[in-house]
Amino acid sequence: MSTELRALIEAHSKAYAALGKSFHEGGGGSCGQDRASREEEKALLAICAYPAARESDRFAKARYLVEIEVRGELDLPEQMQALLRSTMWKE
Repeated sequence: MSTELRALIEAHSKAYAALGKSFHEGGGGSCGQDRASREEEKALLAICAYPAARESDRFAKARYLVEIEVRGELDLPEQMQALLRSTMWKE
C-alpha cells in the first residue's frame, strides 16, 4: 500500500475514533460532535476520491471501504460520486 493511501486511512481511523469519543463523552456538546462528524466525513471522502492506480492500493482501498460499508457508513452521494470518479483514468 502506498504511503499516501496509508496516511488517508490512518487519518480516517483517527477521525472515526474521535467521533466515537465525542458521542460517548458528550463533552464538546453538539458543536463538538458536529465538528467531529464533518472531519470524519471529510477523511472518508478523501479515501473515496483517492485514485488507486496500483493493485495493492486498489485492494487496500476496496477492503477498507467494504469494512466501512458493512457498518452502514458509506452512504452519502458525495462519497459514491468521489468513489466512481476515482476509477476514471485521466487522459
